[in-house]
This record gives sequence, C-alpha cells and structure tokens, in this order.
Amino acid sequence: MPLSEKKIELLAPAGNFEKLEIAIHYGADAVYLAGKDFSLRNFAGNFTLEETAQAVTLAHRHNVKVYVACNIYARNFEQEALTSYLKQIGDIKPDGVIVADPGVFTQVRHLMPHIPIHLSTQANTTNYRSALFWETQGVKRINLARELSLTEIKEISQQCQAETEVFVHGAMCMAYSGRCLLSGFMADRSANRGLCAHPCRWKYALVEEQRPGEFLPFAEDNRGAYIFNARDLMMIEHIPALIDSGVVSLKIEGRMKGVNYLGTVVKTYREAIDAYYRNPATYAVADHWKQELNAVGRRGYCTGFYFGDPREIIPDYANENQVQQQLFLGKVLEAHASGQMETGVRNKMFKGERVDILTRQGPAKSDTLIEIESLDGEPLEFAQPNMQVKIRLNNMYTRNDLIRRRQDAIHQ
Repeated sequence: MPLSEKKIELLAPAGNFEKLEIAIHYGADAVYLAGKDFSLRNFAGNFTLEETAQAVTLAHRHNVKVYVACNIYARNFEQEALTSYLKQIGDIKPDGVIVADPGVFTQVRHLMPHIPIHLSTQANTTNYRSALFWETQGVKRINLARELSLTEIKEISQQCQAETEVFVHGAMCMAYSGRCLLSGFMADRSANRGLCAHPCRWKYALVEEQRPGEFLPFAEDNRGAYIFNARDLMMIEHIPALIDSGVVSLKIEGRMKGVNYLGTVVKTYREAIDAYYRNPATYAVADHWKQELNAVGRRGYCTGFYFGDPREIIPDYANENQVQQQLFLGKVLEAHASGQMETGVRNKMFKGERVDILTRQGPAKSDTLIEIESLDGEPLEFAQPNMQVKIRLNNMYTRNDLIRRRQDAIHQ
C-alpha cells in the first residue's frame, strides 16, 4: 500500500466511559473498547450495549472513531449469545469491529456487512501472504503481530491494500502474539478469554532438588526474580520511522490502566505526531515527552522487536514497575466563572501544595492549590479520596484536565 498523505491515526484504549472521555480530551483520533463479554480485557470495566451506543455518539460528536473489540476465542456454548451481541453491535454502527477467531469473523461479516472488520494482533499476522489472505476475506485493517521488525512491517504494508496497524506503547506479553496458556494452568483463568491473571508478572525462584524449601532468586534482586516480566514498549523516539513504515494507525495498549496513565500517554503521542507533521525535517523528541512517559507506572521501557535488537527484549529483572514519580490527585469536573473548579479527588490533596496540571497542550503546568472548599462552601485544609470539592489555583483549567503531585512536592 503506498504511503498516504493522510495523518497517521492515534488509537487509544477506552476501558470505561471515563477513560473514553480522557482519550478524547487528550487528542486520540480513535478509541477501542469492548462489551462486558467477548473481549480480552474482562476486568477493564467495559461497556454495556447502551453505554457502547452512548460512547459511539459521544466519540462521533468529537470526530473520533470507535472500534469495538470482540477478539475472544469463542466456545460452542457462547455462540447464541455472541450472535445476539453482534447483531446489536451492528445496529449501533461503530467504525470497526476487532476480531481474531475465524468463526467470529464469519459471523461479523454475515451479521454486519456494513461494519469494517479489523483483525486483532491475536491472529498473529507475521507475513504479507497471511495479510493478503485476510484482505481477500474482506478485512479492512490488520493489527500486525508484535514479533515483527519495522522492516517486515513496511514490506507487508507495501504488499497489500488492507490497512496495517501496530502497537507503539504499553505492556508487552511474554507469549506469541499475546496468546498464552500460563494463566489458565496456574490460576484457571484463560488469557485467551479475557481473564488473564498475569502470572508473567509474579515473582519466581529456583528450588534445587536436594534442597527443598530453599528458594534461590534468578537474579540479584532482593524483591524477587521476574523471569517473564517483559518491559513496556515505548516508541516515542521513532515516530518518523513508524510513519515511514506505511502503517495507518499507532495503537496504545492499556484498557486496564488508570486515567492518569492514559491521559499522559495519549497527550504525549498526540504532540509527537503533530510535531512531525508540522515539519518532518526538523522533528526532534521534546524532553518533556520522555519526562512525562517516565513519570507514569511502567516496567522499564524498550523498543520490543522493532529493530531486531535482542537487548530490547530482555525481561525486566529489576521490576522497574515499582518506579513512579508522580501521584494522581484528581480530575477537573467543571470550571466555574467564579474561578473555582469542581474536582473529583483520587488521592489526598492539601491546601497550599504544589501541583502539576496536565493540560491538552504543552508541558504540564505548575501551579499551587490555594483553596479547597466542600461543595457547600466549607473551607478545607485537605480533601480525601473520592470526595468532590471546589478548588482554586492560580490559573483556570478545563474539564478533564488532570491534577498531579510530583514526589518532590511539599504539602502541609
């Protein structure tokens, strides 16, 4: 497929309605979400059919596309319920349905021929002949296997007319294209049916046959050994190469991540993509992009399989997901003409403390929390999690802007 002049799509996860609003607020071109069943993230909250319809309406109002994931590997007993669900999704008219199972694919093609079909990474498309096969079956877009290099991705994109899509940020799975049996064996929760217990993140130790009860770590780490713990993918420094590869969409992983993580990552990639298209010749990675991505929970970063560097796929023995440099305090719910902002509190916040506000444009804005009141107007010295309060800062911010505390912030 020839390179298109159309700007590449930024595709964000939406694990629930709040995350959908955050993804839209910070600049996603499209979101992917799922119903309560039939996807691979059953613990994400997800959407009822009514909520899915509301999500499509809201997203379309903001010119954002919605792709519904139905990428489970279905069993016989689910066929009747699955058929009913797909019929109703077809009536809602999302911009695409994401599938992996050929049986589900057949049902989608039959029940909603008006809806584009996207092929999940779970289908492990690793070569252009496989991509061409799915293209002949009517697939519009293929989320390519994570095991591919950028060179292979470019070859596939050039060989077929179907759109190609790749992951650029988020957790990576120690399994072939995300298909894993470990959770099923160890916790009786099938990863291929949306119930993964994430045993690849657990601590493991070695026991020698003649020394029962003596647990020896695999690495010199007093917190344990994380032999399956893949580092997270981060491709913020390689936006030009990704665009040059011919893919049409850059996908962020994380339907189960929090809104602070989602807002930070979506905003950062939005700025990077826009900066490249404004002037490709002078594109450079801004320092605050990497600072923002380093300030959210993570397992260490890597470039995965994109450049064929074996050092990039070494497990995270140090369990770097313990490193987090900021605390999410709350979200602006409404900005009032009085200068006060109604805020939903997520972590304890104190009057007088320094905070960062993640706005839609530019680096996070430093500010001071100069006033906290209850909704009834009672002055407060601090606000507890799950409260709704009115706050005043030195500057005004907008609905869905996120409020954070840096570790070096001093509060009373």
